[in-house]
Formats: sequence, C-alpha cells, structure tokens
Amino acid sequence: MLFWILVAVITAVVGAVLLYPLLRGAKEADDGRSGEVEVYRDQLRELDRDLAGGLISKEEASYARAEIGRRLIAVSKDQPSEAKSSARGNYRLSQAFIIAILPIVGLCLYLANGNPGLPSQPLEARLEKSGGDFAISIVKIEQHLAKNPDDARGWEVLAPIYFKTNRIGDAELAYRNVIRILGPNATRLGDLGEVLVVKANGIVTADARGVLQQSLALDAANPRTLFYLALALEQEGKAADAKTAFEALAKQSPPDAPWLAAVNEHIVKNGGQPIATANTNAPGNPTAADVAAANALSSGDRQQMIRGMVESLDAKLKDDPKNFEGWMRLIRSYAVLNDRNRAADALKRGLAAFPADGGEGQQLLALAKELGLPTEVTQQ
Repeated sequence: MLFWILVAVITAVVGAVLLYPLLRGAKEADDGRSGEVEVYRDQLRELDRDLAGGLISKEEASYARAEIGRRLIAVSKDQPSEAKSSARGNYRLSQAFIIAILPIVGLCLYLANGNPGLPSQPLEARLEKSGGDFAISIVKIEQHLAKNPDDARGWEVLAPIYFKTNRIGDAELAYRNVIRILGPNATRLGDLGEVLVVKANGIVTADARGVLQQSLALDAANPRTLFYLALALEQEGKAADAKTAFEALAKQSPPDAPWLAAVNEHIVKNGGQPIATANTNAPGNPTAADVAAANALSSGDRQQMIRGMVESLDAKLKDDPKNFEGWMRLIRSYAVLNDRNRAADALKRGLAAFPADGGEGQQLLALAKELGLPTEVTQQ
C-alpha cells in the first residue's frame, strides 16, 4: 500500500511541475505586453509636457509622436482580443487536463490489465520456460547455434521453419550450414536450390542451377530437381528443350503425383500435349480437344479462350472447393495471365479449403513462392 501512495504522490508532483510553467508562462507574456503599452503611453504624455515647456519644437514632437504611435500600434496588435484570450485560456485548460488525466488513465489501465504482484521475468528466464511458445523455442535454438555453430541438428530444424515463414535469407544460411557440416546429398542440395529460386522470385539463377545440377548428379530421378532445371530451360527461351525435359519428368512420375498438374501446364506452355495422369479428369482440367482447339486459334482468340476457361474453372471451384489440382491450376493460370490480384485471391481461397499446415496447403504455398505471390494471406 505504501508503494502505491508513493506512486500517487510522485505522479501529482510531476503533474504540478509540468503544469506550473504551462499556466504561468502565458500569464507572464500577457503581463509583459501590457506593461510595454503603458511605457509608450507614458512617453506620449512626457512628450506633451516637453512640448508645452518649450524643450522641443513642434516638428520634433511630431516625429517623436509618430514613432511612439507606430510602436504602440505594433504592441497593441500583438495583444490578444477577448475571444483569442478565451480560446487561449481554453487551450491551456485542455493541456492541463491532458497532463493531469493521462497518469490517472494509465494507472487505471494498469490496475485493470497489469499484475503488480508478478515477479520480474528476464529474457533468459522466459527462454528457460517457453511454455510451448513456438517463437521462444526458435529464439532458444538460435541462441544455442550462436554458441554452437557446428550443431547440424539445430540448423536442420531451423531451415524449413525459416523457409515456411518466408525468412528466405535465413533459410539459405541454414541450409548452407547443414551442407557445410554434414556434407552434400541430393535432398540437402535440392532444398538449397529451391530456396535460391524462391529468393530470386521464381527465377532459376546461375547459382541455383549449379546447386541443382550437383543434386541431380547425386540423384538423377529427383522430381523437384528435374522440375527446376526444366524451368531454367524454359526461362532461357529454350522451349523445345524445356518441353522435352518436362515430358521426361511427367513420364517417370507416378500417375497420382501431385506435381504432374504443374508439369503438364509447362508442357502445354512450351508447345506439347499434356501427359495422361490419374488426375486428367479432375474438374476444370482442359481436355485434349480444348488444347487442340486453342492451338488452332489466333493469338488474340487463344488468349480470350484461355481466359474463359480459367474463369470457368474458377466458377467450378466455388462449387467444388476440394479440387486440389484445380486450385493449383487456377493460381498458376491467373499468374500466367498477369492477373496477380486474382492469383492471390485464388491462393487465399485454396488455403481455406486446404490449410497451410497440411501437405496440399504447403504445395499451394510453394507454388505461390515460385510465382512470386504474397503468402501473407495465410495470416488473415
């Protein structure tokens, strides 16, 4: 109880100290201007006396009176009118009210939400007892790695977390440390290659290609590595080589592989025919006749036909939101049409049907990162 009395007294003293110059200063300024007016009036009266006594001529008196009058008018203009004085008084009262009321409001909020009896908890103590807090657990691992930078297990834990939370620079560092400590293998190099592609907003850079080729040398059948290397050919404008690479990946993949829809899209994009898969008849997928018809149209008509097919797929997904392949196709289609707002909206709706903590949701997020779409929708 004594503590709160001391706090109240100190608050009152601080408030008084802040209020005193605020209220007193303005009054002193007004009094100073009033005194200055009286000085000039006294000078006018003295001037009249000097003129009457013959101490100065009329011409000198006229010049002096004009100068004193000018100064008197200037000071009078600075004096506040009654309305201004009233407004200034209200303003000072408002300031005084705010200074006085803020400590009271703060104290009430603390008493309502605070816990003065709770012992202090330094950061080190909170880290020791994280209570299942995921963010604190990450901080603990980071602090551990700062002291033990060669602990591969810690880097292996953090790397995918960084990647999923879009901390791409940290993910790259983590994967490079894993490779440095444990040595390269196809999976680790593939992980690093994917991070480098995402870091470049979906572009397979020379650095990423070098890492992916190392991964391919260790595992020639790794679908992720083959996909990104085929994508690199497409981005270089080598459509024929890219089509061949994507077709080879599609043929070696299981019929129900989740990445086949994306692979078929790239095959069609590079002038090929989609490979039959277990999901070929999924709602919204174009038929072989659709593809043939599109190839027979002019560029403008083909673009219009494609946009109509995409909008038709969008409408079907509203009735059948559990069509995972449809969401993958819709997001990519809008991105290819350069309609990023609709692509982001499709991603959001797809994640509503397939949450980000599931396998399908993770594939949707991976696709979004490949296309350079914002993934913050997962937080909404």
